[in-house]
Amino acid sequence: MKMMIGASSFASPLPELEKEVDSIELYIPKLRLYNGGKLMKERVDELHDLLSTGRALTTMHAPYFGELPNYPKELIVDTSHMGSIQFRLMGESISLASEFGCSVLTVHPGKISGDREKSFSRMVENLKKLSFEAENHGIILGLENKEGTDPTNLCCTVDEHLRAIREVNSPSLKATFDIGHANLTCSGNMGKLRYFVRELNGNVAHVHVHDNNGVLAESYYGDMHGAPGEGNIDFSVLRELEFKGVFNLEVFSMDAVRAGKSLLSDLSKHPKPDKAVHPKQSPE
Repeated sequence: MKMMIGASSFASPLPELEKEVDSIELYIPKLRLYNGGKLMKERVDELHDLLSTGRALTTMHAPYFGELPNYPKELIVDTSHMGSIQFRLMGESISLASEFGCSVLTVHPGKISGDREKSFSRMVENLKKLSFEAENHGIILGLENKEGTDPTNLCCTVDEHLRAIREVNSPSLKATFDIGHANLTCSGNMGKLRYFVRELNGNVAHVHVHDNNGVLAESYYGDMHGAPGEGNIDFSVLRELEFKGVFNLEVFSMDAVRAGKSLLSDLSKHPKPDKAVHPKQSPE
């Protein structure tokens, strides 16, 4: 298979990314489109002009629940606990994704606060509203799986991820499969990771590619977003996906983008393996 390879906009300025990849994921929290919580039209127009002169396709990442000190607090969105401000922010992302011709808008699942089932149900109801708006704009939302090393995250396991998509029951909500997050949820076990991929197959609209060691660490719950090859992931599991969309390198530098591009290009030259691997057959 030939992969369509992309990279996130926080890896490098857009003109540099366009030289290396087929697609750019526009990462809303770090594009400086907001002044505080207000969307700045002049900055949107500048980005629109910049994109109009390039050749790359685009996807987009919506605001989410960011806990790092450099994440803009005015753009925090927890899809399990949304008020008018959060719905406005997400609505603006949907409109921007439509304006920029993005094929997919990635959204994060909610956070667990108190009762897990109540948090999950609130997330589903909010995602139903967002999916309805996305459908009106011709946009697909990609619900991302999160890392299981953070116990406050919903949609870490493939079962809960699929359950959310099925309960929302909208043609405008599919999955953004994040292989790094799945590796942390699977504790670095490649048999379990392969099973995760196979179960999710057919529901994927977008893929995030980065590496880690599959273990909880002091920083970011182990979610280091390393270049492919810096952690323990066997990226051949991606051959299990019957997917023709964007494999987006969610890494932090052009060197990491180039390393990931090389690995993904090499993967695309080899056929899908035939032998099934079940997590119970994999080593502990």
